[in-house]
Amino acid sequence: MSNSHTPHKSGFVNIIGNPNVGKSTLMNALVGERLSIVTSKAQTTRHRIMGIVNGENYQIVYSDTPGILRPSYKLQESMMHFVETAIGDADIILYITDVVEKSDKNREYVEKLNMVDCPVIVVINKIDISTQEEVLKLAEYWKKEIPKADVFIASAIEKFNLDAIFNRIVELLPINEAWYDKDTFTDKNLRFFASEIIREKILLNYSKEIPYCTEVVIEEFKEGPERYDIQAVINVMRDSQKGIIIGSKGASLKKVGMEARKDMEEFFEKKVFLQTFVKVNPNWREDKRKLKSFGYIL
Repeated sequence: MSNSHTPHKSGFVNIIGNPNVGKSTLMNALVGERLSIVTSKAQTTRHRIMGIVNGENYQIVYSDTPGILRPSYKLQESMMHFVETAIGDADIILYITDVVEKSDKNREYVEKLNMVDCPVIVVINKIDISTQEEVLKLAEYWKKEIPKADVFIASAIEKFNLDAIFNRIVELLPINEAWYDKDTFTDKNLRFFASEIIREKILLNYSKEIPYCTEVVIEEFKEGPERYDIQAVINVMRDSQKGIIIGSKGASLKKVGMEARKDMEEFFEKKVFLQTFVKVNPNWREDKRKLKSFGYIL
């Protein structure tokens, strides 16, 4: 039986929430592709990353945003600008919270959600690490906080209750033509994913402030029939950070390169030849011109 009489629905579903509540894990699970960096460190998502899910009669454009924080330098200001625009241009907002965070964190965003015109879905994530009683209490709390919202409990990591959230999203989508080609799954290009994969390895392999002082730029991305040739520059802010990234006899940088290459080959389904360089780029997080060149300021 054909569904040709069903009107086509399409819309932007923007995911917001505080750092570390599982926004990226949830988006990756909903899209079924590994689009966003997932690590237990705060601020892993720096850009708005779109993941697109296509069905015969619908197109959902998910957008994962940086975790809400009080900016302490220009890079973070532009990250928060992505969050503000996500609230402003959504057809549906998915507000992600979890069973551990303090409910009153960044209250002004909860106030904003009560004022938006579009539907709001509150997802209480990570219920796998809580008790039924606690989860029910939280669900009651959020129903009072954002009365118009649909409240769902979920575990992104266990993929629990994601179908129910997905079905509700499809119900709420506005009637629209598709915004993107039906075979597109993201608005980001291959270079972007190459740099994100390297950045993820830096987050996993280095501690303290190092990951937050680095920015990965893909200087060259050659697509050959057999393999991709990729040259990446890791920008740091100081010489001492350059030394840490490279490590004794280059061992640390080599480890990052090997891990990144392995992930890239899986992601691109192609052989990858990866070269990484480290460059000192003082104070790039405060430099508007550099932030613009890195894609943080539109």
